[in-house]
Amino acid sequence: MAENNEVKGGEFLLRKVNSREIFTPEDMDDLHLMVRNTTREFGRNRVEPRIDEIEEKAEGVAVSLLKEAGDLGLLGSDIPEEYGGDEGDKITSVVITESMSFCGSGSFSTAFSAHVGIGTLPIVFFGTHEQKNKYLPGLASGDKIAAYALTEPEAGSDALNCQARASLSEDGKYYILNGTKQFITNAAWADVIIVYAKVDGEHFTTFIVEGDYEGVSISPEEKKLGIKGSSTCSVILEDCKVPVENVLHQVGKGHQVALNILNIGRFKLGAAAAGAGKRAMEEVIDYALQRAQFKQPIARFNMIKEKIADMIIKTFAMESMCYRTAGLMDQKLEDVPEEEIPGAIREYAIEHSIAKVYCSEALDFIADEIVQIFGGYGYTQEYPAERMYRDSRINRIFEGTNEVNRMLIPGTLLPKAMKGELPFMEAVTSLKETIKKAGEKEVPSVPLEREEFILDNMKTLFLMASGNSAQVYQQELQEEQEILKRLADMASEIFAAESSLLRAKKIKENKGEEAARFPTMIAECLVYEMINKLEGWCREVLAATFDEEKASRMNQGIDTLTRHVPINIFHRKRALADEAYRSKKYFLES
Repeated sequence: MAENNEVKGGEFLLRKVNSREIFTPEDMDDLHLMVRNTTREFGRNRVEPRIDEIEEKAEGVAVSLLKEAGDLGLLGSDIPEEYGGDEGDKITSVVITESMSFCGSGSFSTAFSAHVGIGTLPIVFFGTHEQKNKYLPGLASGDKIAAYALTEPEAGSDALNCQARASLSEDGKYYILNGTKQFITNAAWADVIIVYAKVDGEHFTTFIVEGDYEGVSISPEEKKLGIKGSSTCSVILEDCKVPVENVLHQVGKGHQVALNILNIGRFKLGAAAAGAGKRAMEEVIDYALQRAQFKQPIARFNMIKEKIADMIIKTFAMESMCYRTAGLMDQKLEDVPEEEIPGAIREYAIEHSIAKVYCSEALDFIADEIVQIFGGYGYTQEYPAERMYRDSRINRIFEGTNEVNRMLIPGTLLPKAMKGELPFMEAVTSLKETIKKAGEKEVPSVPLEREEFILDNMKTLFLMASGNSAQVYQQELQEEQEILKRLADMASEIFAAESSLLRAKKIKENKGEEAARFPTMIAECLVYEMINKLEGWCREVLAATFDEEKASRMNQGIDTLTRHVPINIFHRKRALADEAYRSKKYFLES
């Protein structure tokens, strides 16, 4: 356990984690379950019947639905009670985000998430009392809609390179803003816009800009591949006068707001992907059971079962990692003084980026397989598969592209290690002894114990790849993006598999072996399918780090760490699919 019982970000890569340390969906209390039911009922009864109107951007539909969500208290979970919110924990926030994306409308889910997340949270975490009192009650009720304006035509992934400028007026009462923000969600509807600009062309700063301020104009809607019903426009600032009291946080400290809010947005995006995946499975299971080919439902074909099982496995992993991360955030942010909030949010930047990358790509996998199962019908607008496929694609670009987030995972871990915040170098130094001990141990035969043993070896394999590349390349490692990508993918697979494994163990400990039957199968599949992937990535990294002779000498260590007795993955996946057919949905929710 970490010092003071605090789990540090990225620490999971360096030690064995106990199932009691993590929050799982099964740990939700009655309030969480009530919120989930309320949110899903709202989605099914109010949003789903109006999907066609939302997609066509029918006047006022999305905004009125956001207001209805506010009336139900679904917009104020992250807002303190004194400012009109419900001040829920991060678990509640994730429950709402996941459940709202279950509504079947990626467009509405996007509008909702942008409002309650990146649009509102900057004021929640960094606003003054006066700013919170002025803006948060309206944002909680839905009387005001929020947007987040960071991206520019020449500043996408490199967001801090913004060209928008702010200068203090002669009387010192206003900042005059000029610039263009691009691809801004909710822009056409926004009453409150979080805007970033450089004061005097130098000091990156956050401003609260009201949509009706003089000098604010909104471009026509972008014509998009997906999420067509959400508003996406440019925000144009031309000599826009923003009162000095609307500076958010501090002049020159806008990066603290931007980067930390994006961190939270990343793991919330993961939760939204999990909810969308669950809803997508309902559609595809129903279709597969009804669609007959060769005189039988296509659901009975084992290739289809494998596809359904893979969707279940990935969704279970998405759920597990997002609720685990939310639990960590709740612990970290509890009773944190205002000045320590940026550091508290930043602590789990690695886990946030992993959730964003893994979940967005898992949802894309699910959407792609759904189109495949629907066949030609999946390519038509008559069925929801086509819309799901288009809507899912943006998630790999939102909240920092997946390429950028892959750079951030090792790019955050290694500096923490160099500062001594994590015992990384100690673990790297003792690698030879660790590998030797691993080789002396017998692979357990008991399910979950066996997977835990393999997972520990996979963490050592990650250390082997990351430690050697860090020692050889040192500061130049940041230029070796192919290596960083492999390290990020190794860390992501470990976090997904471990989160699922610990969840399965916790279910077994609390509810018994039968309750853990399917979660155990999922953990087995994730761990065993991870072995070959991590082995290949490790060999690639070492081949790119050393000459052929030295890289070859390390093969024995890799062989030791990846040794395993194969299990029948096919049998387990068929059982998972059959249970999904019986339930006619994703069946692993509490």
